Amino acid sequence: MKKPIFTGSGVAIVTPFTKDGVDFDTLGKLLDFQMEHGTDAIVACGTTGEASTMTPRERTEVISFCADHVKGRVPVIAGSGSNSTSVAVSLSQEAEKAGADGLLLVTPYYNKASQTGLIQHYRTIADAVNVPCILYNVPSRTGVSIAPETYAELAKHPNITGTKEASGNLGNIQRTRNLCLEDFYIWSGNDDETVPICALGGVGVISVVANVLPAEMHTLARLCLDNDFAEAGKLQLYLKDFCDAMFCEVNPIPVKTALNLLGWEMGDLRLPLCPPSDANLARIWETLVKYALLPAE
Repeated sequence: MKKPIFTGSGVAIVTPFTKDGVDFDTLGKLLDFQMEHGTDAIVACGTTGEASTMTPRERTEVISFCADHVKGRVPVIAGSGSNSTSVAVSLSQEAEKAGADGLLLVTPYYNKASQTGLIQHYRTIADAVNVPCILYNVPSRTGVSIAPETYAELAKHPNITGTKEASGNLGNIQRTRNLCLEDFYIWSGNDDETVPICALGGVGVISVVANVLPAEMHTLARLCLDNDFAEAGKLQLYLKDFCDAMFCEVNPIPVKTALNLLGWEMGDLRLPLCPPSDANLARIWETLVKYALLPAE
């Protein structure tokens, strides 16, 4: 029986940049902050990490740095998906060599693959590596969604251990849970759906909000895993405004802005991402004040 690579709250970690490349000093401090506050896994080079604007060398260096810095305290999972299967295979193999404990594989964007194409794509990647693979379903970004029946086929592969579900389709998640073997695990890909997905058998969340509130997201996931859904529901509702603020513009614009406002010196976003509007900047600031992360003026 396959085991989940982690349970609880995994942070989709932001990548700090300087004008010359990745700011590894700040990245190390951010990793330490996550470890100190209970984060259960590090997910590097994903959407939140701006991987699509990083060079292959930068991606490999970030994955290697995270693995070396974390030193096995929690799993390091590398985003290595692509809309080209051959490129995804290469990125995945390089991530494995760099020390990743697992892979996060977004559906191939832009191509709009059929369900048969998705099965062949993911099987090809999983056949090429020796670490657990987590699928990533986020149709709002990619234009294609993994059907429950497709999950059921992919769940049979020994290296495919689960999925990060950010479709927002709780009905399909229920059908997926009913169709798949017990050792196909589901993580919430939306912070504000952590409790409902865990109530349907999910094992945690891959979180954007955890960049700023790692202890709170760890606690939320732990309450779910302990079947204390009454308290988990209260915490989910308390965090709702924060979750909404972190998605007031496309991720990772708000969360990287929030970290900069909190003094983390994360650097600029890379084009085509740009700073938030004045109205959303004010909203992010006000949210940080509301949650007592910044002083009220």
